[in-house]
Amino acid sequence: MRPGEVTHRGAVPVDRHGRIGVGDIIAGVSVALVVVPQSLAYAELAGLPAHLGLYAAALPSLVAAFAASSRYLQTGPVAMTALLTFGALSQLAMPGSPGYIGLAALLAVVVGVVRLGFGLAKAGFITFSMSHPVVLGFSTGAVVLIIASQAAVATGVTDAPAELLPRLWDVITHPGSWNGAAVALSVATVLIIEVCRRLNPLIPGVLIALLVGLAVGGLTDYGAALLGEVQAGLPPLSLALPWSDLPSLLLPGAIIAGVGMAEPTAIARTLAAQDRERWDPNRELVSQGVANLAAGLSGGFPVGGSFSRSSINKLAGAHTRWSGAVTGLTVLAFTPFAGLLRSLPRAVLGAIVISAVVRLVRIPDMIRLIRVTWGQAVIAWVTFAATLTLAPRIDLAVLIGVGLAALVHLYRESSRLVVRTEFTAPVLRVTPVGVLFYGSAPFLADALNEKLAEHRGATEIRLNIERLGRIDHSGMMALQDFAAEVRGAGLTISVERVPRVFAGIWERSGGLGPESRTTPRAGI
Repeated sequence: MRPGEVTHRGAVPVDRHGRIGVGDIIAGVSVALVVVPQSLAYAELAGLPAHLGLYAAALPSLVAAFAASSRYLQTGPVAMTALLTFGALSQLAMPGSPGYIGLAALLAVVVGVVRLGFGLAKAGFITFSMSHPVVLGFSTGAVVLIIASQAAVATGVTDAPAELLPRLWDVITHPGSWNGAAVALSVATVLIIEVCRRLNPLIPGVLIALLVGLAVGGLTDYGAALLGEVQAGLPPLSLALPWSDLPSLLLPGAIIAGVGMAEPTAIARTLAAQDRERWDPNRELVSQGVANLAAGLSGGFPVGGSFSRSSINKLAGAHTRWSGAVTGLTVLAFTPFAGLLRSLPRAVLGAIVISAVVRLVRIPDMIRLIRVTWGQAVIAWVTFAATLTLAPRIDLAVLIGVGLAALVHLYRESSRLVVRTEFTAPVLRVTPVGVLFYGSAPFLADALNEKLAEHRGATEIRLNIERLGRIDHSGMMALQDFAAEVRGAGLTISVERVPRVFAGIWERSGGLGPESRTTPRAGI
C-alpha cells in the first residue's frame, strides 16, 4: 500500500494513518446529538446547573482524542461519576451554589491528576485491582440511589425529602402528590428511548425525547417544572479554583479516579477485542486524565467513559479516535445556543437518567452469587448495603468494599494452607501445601508447633516445601522463626527440596539459618 493510501471498509473510507474520515464526522455528530441531553441530565444529577454538563462534554471529549488508545471510546459526563461527585461535594457546600460549582471543577482537576499520574507511570494494571463483587455491589447500590435522586423529578413532586432513600420511599408511597403531566412525559420519554434503541441503536432516541419535551414545554400549558434559564456561551478557561479546599477533595477525588478508571478501560478493552485490535490501558488513563483536567479548567465536573455512547460511535461508522474530537467540537458549537433549552421540562431529564441506568440494577446477579461462593457474596452485599446507608458519601462504601475483599482474600488464602506430616522415628517429615505469605504465616507457625507436640519422639525435622505455590518475605521469616525454636529445643532441621522458583528469595533470606541443610530440587 502506498503512503497515505485510503482503503475502504464497506462504503466508508478508512485512513490507515489515523486521519479523520467521513465516518468519524458522521459518528462524532451522532454521539453529540445524544450527549447534549444526557449531559444536561447528568449535571443536574451532580447537583450542578444544567449548562455545566455541556462544558463537561465539550473540551474533555476534544482533548481526550489526542491521547486515547481506543478508536471508539467517548468521554464525557456519566451517571456514576455524577453521583459520586454529588456525594463528595454535597457535604461541603450547597448544591448549585457558586462555591459548589468551584469545588466540582477542582474535584475534576484532582481526578485528572490522579488518572494522568497512573497513566504516565504505566500503572494501567491498577484498573483491574477492584474485584468483581465490589463493583457489582457498589454499582447496583449506586443505581438505586440514582433512581431515587430522579424519582421526584420524573413524577413532578416538589416537596420530597432531601435524603435519597427517604425521597424514593416518599414518592412511591404518595402517588397522590404526583403531577400527571410530568408522569406522562416521563413515561413517554422512557418509551421513546427504549423503542428507538430496539429499532436501531443509531436512532437518537434521547434527542427525540428532548425535542418532544421542548415542544410540550414551549407550546402547551405544561403544569410542572421547566429547566428555566440556561446559561449560553463558550466554556470559560480559568485557574481561579478554590485551591484552599484541595485537602478535603483528595480522598474523594482519588476514589472517583479509581472507581471511574475501571469503566473506560473495560469499554476500550471490549471494543478492541471485538475488532481484534491491541489497546493500551496506560494511554487510556492518560486520555482520561487530560479530559478531567480540561473539564476542571473549563468549569465542568469529573467525567468518564460512556459505554452506550462508545457503542453508538462504533455503530455510526467511527474508524479513528478523532470521532471523539468531532463530538467535542459539535457540543462546543452548541453551547452559545444553550438558551434554547429553557422550556425543557425537568421530568424529561429525570427520565433520561433513569432510562440510562435502570438496566444496571443487578440484584439477580447478586442473588446468584450467594449460590456460587458465600465469601464473594458477602463482599457484594455488604458493599451494596454500605452504598445505600452511607449515601451521599458513597465513595466511603468503595473503601469498605475493597477492605472487606482484602480480608476475605486473606482468610481464604490462609485457611487453604495445609500441613501434612509423616513420622518415622526419629524423623518428622513436614510438607506444607498452599501459599505461604504474610496472611498464612501465623497459621503455619501454629500448625508446625502442633505437629511437633504430637510427635514428642522426633529429634529431626525434614521440611519439604516443593508443594508451596508461593513464598513471600513474611513466610520466610515464619520458617526461620520456627527453625530457631526447633534448634533451641535441641532438635535438628533441614529442608529437603527447594523449588528453583524460590531460589532467589531463599538465598537472599539465608534459608533456615547456617545450621540447617538445604537440598534443592533441580528442574523446578
